[in-house]
Amino acid sequence: MVIPRVVVAAPSSGAGKTTVAVGLMAALRRAGHVVAGFKVGPDYIDPGFHAVATGRPGRNLDPMLSGEERVGPLFAHGATGAGIAVVEGVMGLYDGALGTEGFSSTAHVAKLLKARVVLVVDASAAGRSVGAVVQGFVAFDTEVRIVGVILNKVGTDRHEAEVRAGVAPTGVPVLGVLRRDTRLTVPSRHLGLVPADEQREQAERAVDAAAELVRDGVDLEAFVAAAKAAPAHDATPWDPSAEVTLPDGARPVVAVAGGPVFSFRYTETAELLTAAGADVVTFDPLTDTLPEATAALYLGGGFPELHAEALAANTELRHQVATEAAAGLPVVAECAGLLYLCRELDGHPMTGVLPATGRMTGRLTLGYRTAVAAGTTRFFDEGRRVRGHEFHRTTLDTDTGVRPAWHLPGGVEGITLPHVHASYLHLHWTATPDVAARLVTAARERAR
Repeated sequence: MVIPRVVVAAPSSGAGKTTVAVGLMAALRRAGHVVAGFKVGPDYIDPGFHAVATGRPGRNLDPMLSGEERVGPLFAHGATGAGIAVVEGVMGLYDGALGTEGFSSTAHVAKLLKARVVLVVDASAAGRSVGAVVQGFVAFDTEVRIVGVILNKVGTDRHEAEVRAGVAPTGVPVLGVLRRDTRLTVPSRHLGLVPADEQREQAERAVDAAAELVRDGVDLEAFVAAAKAAPAHDATPWDPSAEVTLPDGARPVVAVAGGPVFSFRYTETAELLTAAGADVVTFDPLTDTLPEATAALYLGGGFPELHAEALAANTELRHQVATEAAAGLPVVAECAGLLYLCRELDGHPMTGVLPATGRMTGRLTLGYRTAVAAGTTRFFDEGRRVRGHEFHRTTLDTDTGVRPAWHLPGGVEGITLPHVHASYLHLHWTATPDVAARLVTAARERAR
């Protein structure tokens, strides 16, 4: 299988690789290509902009969460039907999970995909020295093929000439030069960029501006040629139907929270639920009630702390979730979903399913976690070991005697009830496909 592909990386965070990657995706699409977009790492926000740029679901490639062996198959699955793939990196090219010598880094994923790398360099505060940066990144790991440089945030023509002169001796071609552009400013907040689902019109304007900047400043033909130079990629596409068993009989409705608040969920989650026999119905907790015949509920991540008042105002849904959960509705909740199931969030009433309250703090909790199931539930057996990711500034105040969801190196986390599993931990369900199957099985039993 040969899928033209390029990994867009940078020496460090803040170089502009998201702008460049999104701009490349959108510009290529406007040029007639069918583009698949990917993000290295656990981030949910960038894939939302990828989806705006490509018109296809954004997807993540994360060896830490999904397992190293699944990266190739997940890439092949996500690129099915596309003519070119653009993979946006994370942090600096060689930065991976701490203490792992680059595991789950952009370079790690590029090697797993046998993909060429284009390096985005912020040239705003340097001239010829950019050449030394490029040369150092080329030499650091010779298994990583850096085939081009895009110079970002370049000032004057004189500045561009000076930077080009510095890069020339490296032998790495400059594929593009992008000037500073204030139209590319995307609103941010305490956890990074505002998700595209929250401000769709503003996101579309930012994508359009990025596409125009790339079209004017990047040699798209040379970029496509670099993508086509990638060697054959021997990976059988990941198939959700091969991960779970599809039983005979009626398909129960699994409601999946969506809308501006609950936009953090991996594309493969719904694919696994569907393959396991569910009718997946997305609803918006800001305005909707539970879909008709809901037999199970999945609440993913997002920013409920910024919409607590609006979530509280949907009293019909809050009472409905509380009543159904008390009656045995199977529920899996991650991060934002955990907060929504609490009694209140920053003083605003939530559903009250869990004996806890949530509140904002000034402390960021961020990073990969290895967790062990603290007890047996409908969805996890006691002792089950998983890898997940935390990303929040909120905390819980729990009642005494609650049953935790996970044992972590620093203690316990999350809350479980007989039919509810709620936690701050985000999982990539491709590594735990039985969770989808268990949720659908519980839904089928509930529907009966």
